Amino acid sequence: MHVRPKEESMDELFRAILMLKDLDECRAFFDDLCTVTELMAMQQRLIVAKLLKKGCIYSDIVEKTGASTATISRVNRALSYGKGGYNIILEQLEK
Repeated sequence: MHVRPKEESMDELFRAILMLKDLDECRAFFDDLCTVTELMAMQQRLIVAKLLKKGCIYSDIVEKTGASTATISRVNRALSYGKGGYNIILEQLEK
């Protein structure tokens, strides 16, 4: 059973991330904070989101990324019914 973190603690984490000044600081923080596997999973989800937004089908995404169909489905659900986080980032990355 997962215990949801207290909102104040999550807010502190997000504020800390927003304080990072550049790519080097961001890389250093996330390298310390996350395992290689966690970072790779987040990277993969972002790539999946990009491919879904481009209209790629699941089988092509599996082939290109190695992501499971469950991961692709989860990202697709977040794109369609989530809070818009992927869309915000993808729009910023396109600029």
